[in-house]
Amino acid sequence: MPEGHTLHRLARLHQRRFAGAPVTVTSPQGRFAAGAAQVNGQRLTRTSVWGKHLFHHYAHGAIVHIHLGLYGTFTEHPVPMPAPVGLVRMRMVGADYGTDLRGPTACEVIDELAAADVLARLGPDPLRRDADPTLAWKRITKSQRAIGALVMDQAVIAGVGNVYRSELLFRHGIHPFRPGKTLDESEFDAAWADLVQLMRIGLRRGKIVVVRPEHDHGPPAYAPGKPRTYVYRRAGEPCRVCGTAVRTAVLEGRNVFWCPTCQN
Repeated sequence: MPEGHTLHRLARLHQRRFAGAPVTVTSPQGRFAAGAAQVNGQRLTRTSVWGKHLFHHYAHGAIVHIHLGLYGTFTEHPVPMPAPVGLVRMRMVGADYGTDLRGPTACEVIDELAAADVLARLGPDPLRRDADPTLAWKRITKSQRAIGALVMDQAVIAGVGNVYRSELLFRHGIHPFRPGKTLDESEFDAAWADLVQLMRIGLRRGKIVVVRPEHDHGPPAYAPGKPRTYVYRRAGEPCRVCGTAVRTAVLEGRNVFWCPTCQN
């Protein structure tokens, strides 16, 4: 599932490509046909993001709300667009570029009140200037749930996925199964500040870069073209810092990774 920095990059791209002019919106697949008809030919005024939720705001008040989920992707082409390939939920075409959306969890037209309801369910987004980390801290400090689950709970912190979760906890020596309420405020403050910086790097570079230069050597990344990680998808491999075998377990339905020596 794309993490928050990916959605912020998409929002910036769509702002540059399409905002300020009418766009053609269709649903080649048909599942978004009624929604597409509501915004087709309307002027896209701006884009916004909160966590993993992308919003296209139109001049007449309609908002297209998109959540990519596990399988959603956008693909961009210069105009004229080629014929749709596969199940294209939404096609948006501007003067010079178009983009196809496939496989999202959500693609719907909503109004301002419904958008506010979506935001009300989310925790602070580290990439937003208006983020208030005290809201996340209050939820964490009152919870017996594992911190590894809380960090990835979108109602606690919006935009964090499995990579940032595992890597952030490693960087701060926090065991993922440690109860949230056992963290002290200084630990949370340091982790939040680090998360903001890491996600800003991801936003700028389009890649999740988490390994410090002095540790950026040894075994390759978990997949071609990916930067190295400390623990994510490295189960059984030696920790880049201490050499202990990285461990993994299922935490609330998702695999989490950690070093039993560095995170004790």
